[in-house]
Amino acid sequence: MIRAAPCPPIGHDGEVPGRPSTLSPEVRDAIRASHLRDLPPDIVDELFDSAIRCTIPAGDVAHFALEEGDYLELVVFGVIRVYVTAPDGRTMTIRYCRCGELLGAMSLFSDGFAEPATKQALVDTELLRMSPSNVRSLAQRDLRVASALLVELSERARGFVNEIPGTAFASVRQRVARQLLDLASVHHDDGGPGRELAVRITQQELADAVGTVREVVVRALRQLRDAGAVRTERDRIVLLDLAHLTEEVKWNTSR
Repeated sequence: MIRAAPCPPIGHDGEVPGRPSTLSPEVRDAIRASHLRDLPPDIVDELFDSAIRCTIPAGDVAHFALEEGDYLELVVFGVIRVYVTAPDGRTMTIRYCRCGELLGAMSLFSDGFAEPATKQALVDTELLRMSPSNVRSLAQRDLRVASALLVELSERARGFVNEIPGTAFASVRQRVARQLLDLASVHHDDGGPGRELAVRITQQELADAVGTVREVVVRALRQLRDAGAVRTERDRIVLLDLAHLTEEVKWNTSR
């Protein structure tokens, strides 16, 4: 059953709330990987004052589509899949959020904002949830905070625009290749002594991610398998030729 994860206080493991210098190494690494990394320590200290840490088990939803309310969260570790759902139930992944990425920045400065996308943990994920009012207050009086958030918003807008050719105009085979490369860059299985690059995903899960049905994905995987790019196994897809897959995802109008 899909459920929201409980959010214990940030100091539940003995850490001092709001002080990044005393946070776990994972939290410090996430801050350094984010657009907040260039902020001075005292501003970072204020930014994370009263923040809470939340564990989202694999498969659970952090935020449902059209959920009201503002929020800003930092991914400490894990992967969040952001996807939209069609009226017929098909889904399409539009973003994967990893360590150091921010969620919810668009909700901070838009009245009545409700993002039409669901945010689900692909693997066990930890988020650091900040106070929206605190973040807005800091942005209003410190240009450095406002600038960091502006960069984040600009990247989100650019990312969504880039999704147009990557999803609406690309073939299913291209979308499948892209999805496999994207997943393999974050969460993969070595595959034993041969150290093969493999993604643990079912064909149905892959179909859900690219917004199509399983039968169509099976056909696309067969084409990639015939080209020597992948090998399919039970609940696992081995990436054999990364160069071919990378070439596959290049969008052009001739395919």
